[in-house]
Amino acid sequence: MKRVLSLCYGLVAYLIFFGTFLYAIGFVDGIIVPKTIDVGAARPILEAIVIDIVLLSIFAMQHSVMARQPFKRWWTTIVPTPLERSTYVLLASLALILVFWQWRPIPLVIWRAQEPAAASSLLGLSFVGWFLVLVSSFLINHFELFGVQQVLNHLLGRSSAAPHFKSPLLYKLVRHPIYLGFIVAFWATPLMTAGHLLFAAVTTAYIFVGILLEEQDLVAHYGDQYRQYRRTVGMLIPVLRRSE
Repeated sequence: MKRVLSLCYGLVAYLIFFGTFLYAIGFVDGIIVPKTIDVGAARPILEAIVIDIVLLSIFAMQHSVMARQPFKRWWTTIVPTPLERSTYVLLASLALILVFWQWRPIPLVIWRAQEPAAASSLLGLSFVGWFLVLVSSFLINHFELFGVQQVLNHLLGRSSAAPHFKSPLLYKLVRHPIYLGFIVAFWATPLMTAGHLLFAAVTTAYIFVGILLEEQDLVAHYGDQYRQYRRTVGMLIPVLRRSE
C-alpha cells in the first residue's frame, strides 16, 4: 500500500508540474490564461520590482538549494528516497504558482512589434523555445527528471539504474538545450514590457548561476568525461569547428 501511495504522490506531483508548465507558456506569452505577465492591478514601479524580484528569488532558492547533493543527503533522511525527486518537483511547481499568483505587472512598453508578421514570428519563436525545453527533457529521460520513474521503480521493487553520462542529439550541439529553450521562450516576444523584461533578465541570470552549480556537480560525478564534453560542446551556443 505504501508503494501504491508513493506512486499516486509522484503522479500527482507530475500532473501539477505539467499543468504549471502549460500555464507558464500562457503566462509568459500572454495567451489563454487569465493571469499573464502583463495582467494585474497597477502598483508603484519600485514596489512591483521589489515584489517580483522576491518572488523569483524564492523560486531560484528552492530550485537551487534542493538540487544540491548535500541537501539531498540530508533531505532523504526525512523524505523517502523514491519520493525525493517528486517532492522537489512539487515544491518547484508551487513556488512557480506563487510567482504567477502574486506577480506585479509593470506595463511600460520597451518594444512592440507593429507588423503582424513580425509579431507572429516572435510569438512562434517563443513556442519553439518551449518545444525545445520539452523535447530536450525527453532526450534525457523526461519521467526520471520529474520523479515518475523513481516512484514506478519503487512500486515494482526495481532499483534505479546507475546514472551514466550521455549526450543524445541536441546535447551534442549544446550542453544545456533545456536552458537555451527557456531563454528563447522568455525573450522572444512581440510585446516586451518592463515587467516582462525584468522576468526575462532575472530568470536568465539565474539560468547562468544554475548552469555553474549544475556543472560543478557534473564534474564531481563524471570527472574527466564531463570536462572533455565541456571543452568540445558549447554551453548554450553550438561551437563552430573548422574541418581539417
